[in-house]
Amino acid sequence: MRITRSIRLGVGIAALAVVATACGGGEEARNVSSSAENGNLIVGIKFDQPGLGLRNPDGSFSGFDVEVAKYVAGQLGVSEENIEFKESPSAQRETLIQNGEVDYIVATYSITDTRKEKVGFAGPYFVAGQSLLVADGNTDITGPDSLSGGKKLCSVTGSTPAQNIADEYPGVQLQPFDTYSACVEALRNGAVDAVTTDDIILAGYAAQYPGELKVVGEPFTTENYGIGLSKDDTEGRDKINDAIEEMVSTGAWKTAFEETVGPSGYPLPAPPTVDRY
Repeated sequence: MRITRSIRLGVGIAALAVVATACGGGEEARNVSSSAENGNLIVGIKFDQPGLGLRNPDGSFSGFDVEVAKYVAGQLGVSEENIEFKESPSAQRETLIQNGEVDYIVATYSITDTRKEKVGFAGPYFVAGQSLLVADGNTDITGPDSLSGGKKLCSVTGSTPAQNIADEYPGVQLQPFDTYSACVEALRNGAVDAVTTDDIILAGYAAQYPGELKVVGEPFTTENYGIGLSKDDTEGRDKINDAIEEMVSTGAWKTAFEETVGPSGYPLPAPPTVDRY
């Protein structure tokens, strides 16, 4: 009888352990306001996009997304030195938010209905459009309709531009890479014929390799860049929206753009209107 009771007790404890493990399988979603009150924020950005989100050789970070991230943090009461920047590749952004690894993400993150099922968005803080990057001497590619005939087009796994091509131009030979910098290297060494993502991103790469790469064609999509955060963090979303509107109204948005993206030659667009998603 004692043995039987011991077995039953052991089974019960094991069952509870399984339930506890299932319930605690990941970190809780971070709360922007709570993190800010504690004086520290973890912010996701890209590390390989010149003019937008770039990790410099000295370990510092620069770009328009970085400036937006810092401005928002400042409005939340967190100084720059108390921000931890975390690399956020396109395919990992929802996971980073859902796993509680970041407070918010500012990483050329297009707001889409599919993504809104998983995460929340503040913004937009910028409106871009998808375009193409080619070698400077290329005259064959002028837009997505000229990508037939076996031409290889590179984009990033998990990105909106890659999905747009798959949906709207199924005949195009799409080569997915993990990062845009890898796509650009493939273009430079002739492994692909073009790279596609948003025009503002491509302008940064073209400026990085003057006389070697160029942006061609007119933008063929509209991409609203949002700041991603936990889906249920309504308070945090409202505070970030307030910060974006403040950045625009004070002129800080325009200054940040001119100092980061402006040198690439990309023209200053009209500031966005925040949509309270």
